[in-house]
Amino acid sequence: MAYDDLHEYLETLENRGELHRVKAEVDPLLEIAEITGRVSKSPDGRALLFERVRGGTLPVVTNMFGSWRRMCAALSISEPQELTRRMEALLGSSASGSLDNDLLAPFLPQCVPSARCREVTDPDAAAIIGSALKNWPRDGNGSRWPGGRFLTLPLVFTGDAAGGSCNCGMYRVELFDSGSCGIHWYPGSGGAGHYRSHAALGKPMPVAIALGGDPAAMLAAALPLPETIDEMAFAGFLRGRPLDLVPCRNSGLMVPAGSEVVIEGIIEPGQTARGGDFGNHTGFYAPGGEVPVMRITSVTRRRDAILPATIVGPPPMEDCFMGKAMERLMLPLLRRLLPEIVEINLPLEGIFHGAAVVSIRKTRPGQGREVMQQLWKRGWLASSRLLVVVDAEVDPHDLSLAGWWALNHADWQQDLIIAGEPSAGRSSYGDFGGRLGIDATRKTLSERADRPADEVAPDRSVQETVTRRWREYGFCDGGPEA
Repeated sequence: MAYDDLHEYLETLENRGELHRVKAEVDPLLEIAEITGRVSKSPDGRALLFERVRGGTLPVVTNMFGSWRRMCAALSISEPQELTRRMEALLGSSASGSLDNDLLAPFLPQCVPSARCREVTDPDAAAIIGSALKNWPRDGNGSRWPGGRFLTLPLVFTGDAAGGSCNCGMYRVELFDSGSCGIHWYPGSGGAGHYRSHAALGKPMPVAIALGGDPAAMLAAALPLPETIDEMAFAGFLRGRPLDLVPCRNSGLMVPAGSEVVIEGIIEPGQTARGGDFGNHTGFYAPGGEVPVMRITSVTRRRDAILPATIVGPPPMEDCFMGKAMERLMLPLLRRLLPEIVEINLPLEGIFHGAAVVSIRKTRPGQGREVMQQLWKRGWLASSRLLVVVDAEVDPHDLSLAGWWALNHADWQQDLIIAGEPSAGRSSYGDFGGRLGIDATRKTLSERADRPADEVAPDRSVQETVTRRWREYGFCDGGPEA
C-alpha cells in the first residue's frame, strides 16, 4: 500500500504494535531526544508519538524508521532485499541500464489544487518553533540566534534560476526565530547549486520546506540520487504509484499534498548568518558556519498536524536503518557502474556511507584497488572513510567472516591504501580526507612478491560422508551442512 500521509503510516504502526504514545508532558529541549535515544537502542524499541510537548502546539513523532520492521512498513515491502529486486527490475527495463527520468515516467507526480496541509494558516513559524527539538546540549552554540532548535526531517524544495529543474533534499533546518531559518546544505547538493544560480543573477530564490507526508517521499529526499533525477518521481516508484503534489502559495514550487506542515520563504542573494553547532551521528558536534537565511513568508498546516523529527547520535539510531534502505536501493546502481560488484554492506556504525564492505568477482590483478579508486572517484561512496574489498564468496554482511578474511588476506605493506591528507577540522558531513582502503581480495602470483600460501579446504568426499551420517553420530536433525 502507499500512504497518503504520515497519519496513515502511524496508524499502520499502531495496529502492528510498533507505536508508543507518550501522554506525559515532555520538554522538546533535550528530554525528547534522551527518551528517543534510549528507546532507539532497545531491541524492541518502537516509534514514539509525544502527544504533549511543553511550550509547543504540535505533537512530535520520532523513531519512525528505527528498525527494519518499520523501514519495511514505511515502504510496504516484506523484506529488505525486495528493494534491490525492484531496483534491478526498473533498471533492467532500460536499454542503457541506467537510472533516468524516462524510466520514472509512470511515477511522475500529479498536481492537485488543494490539500489538508492548507487547513490552517499561521502568521509565522512560532507554532513550529515551540515543538521543534534541541537534541544535544551544545546544539546551536555559535549561532547568531542561539537556541539549537532544528528541523531534522525536512523536505527542502528549490528550483534553478532558469525555471527548469527542481530539487528536493533533506538538509537540516535551523530555526532562528519565528520569521527566519538557516538551511545547512553542503556545497555539492542540488539546493546549494540552485542557490548559486540565483545568486549569480542577483535574484531571490523561493524555497519550500515540507514536513511529513508519505514516508517514501522522506526517504527519496534523503537518497543520493543522480542530480538529474526527480526525487518525487522516485518516491512514486518506491510507493508504487504517483505522489500528489500541491502548488505553493508564493512560488512555482510544488510540495507533497500529504504534508503536515509547509513553510515557504525567500533567500536573498548573499543573505547569510552564522549557524550553530549540531550534534551529529559521528558522536561529535558538526561545527556551525555561514548558512543561507530563509525569510519565512508563509506557514500552513493540517489542523491535526504532527511534527516529524529524527535524533542522530551513536548507533543504533533511526538514520542507520534509513542508510540500510539506501544501501539496498543503490546496490543495483553500483553494479551498473562496476559489474564485478556482488554485494555491499554499510555497517550501522558507519551510518550511511562512512564505511563499506564490498565483495567482488575478481578476474584480474589489481582489481580490488581499482574498485576502491572508482568508488572514491564518484557517487555516494566518494566520502567513505573506510572501504574494504573482499572476494565474492565472502558475505559482507557477516562482519565476523569479513573481518577474519581481511585480517588474514591483506598484506598491510601493499594492500593498505591511504587516500588524501587528513582535513583541517571536521565538517558537517564527515572528514573527506585520510580515507582508508583495504584490498582483502585473494592475491594472484603477479600481485605478491612471494608465493601465496595454499588455502585450507576440507576433503569434499569426507564432508559428504559426515553430512550423510550426521544423525548416526547422535546429533539432532538440522546439523551443520557441508
